[in-house]
Amino acid sequence: MDKTLVLLKPDAVKRGLCGEVLRRLERQGLRICGLKMLRLSRELAEKHYAEHRNRPFFRELVEFITSGPVVAAIIAGEDAIFRVRHLIGDTRAAAPGTIRGDFATSLTANIVHGSDSPESAVRELALFFPSGSDCG
Repeated sequence: MDKTLVLLKPDAVKRGLCGEVLRRLERQGLRICGLKMLRLSRELAEKHYAEHRNRPFFRELVEFITSGPVVAAIIAGEDAIFRVRHLIGDTRAAAPGTIRGDFATSLTANIVHGSDSPESAVRELALFFPSGSDCG
């Protein structure tokens, strides 16, 4: 069973879309194994987006993710990383029917983050859930 991180970004929280996003994940047979609401510090946001540090949009990412509360979730299931990314949709051109395709209002305000690889999932889960989860 794979585990991945999903972050419901400040726009999802503000617009009341957290339940809808989690419902879509669960309807596809994925399990929520950890869930918490938090406000990211600048330090945590910069660690989370470290791979983008030298890109021109890094500051905008950090500003947005720290602009309000987020909901962090551990999502588990067979091929969870791939399946979550498929359900979320592409960052730049999300298809209708995907979470971003249905709810994103801009490239930055795109509702949700999902780990993009097994390596990213391990790193990101350790940042947001340092004591792990009860998923098994």
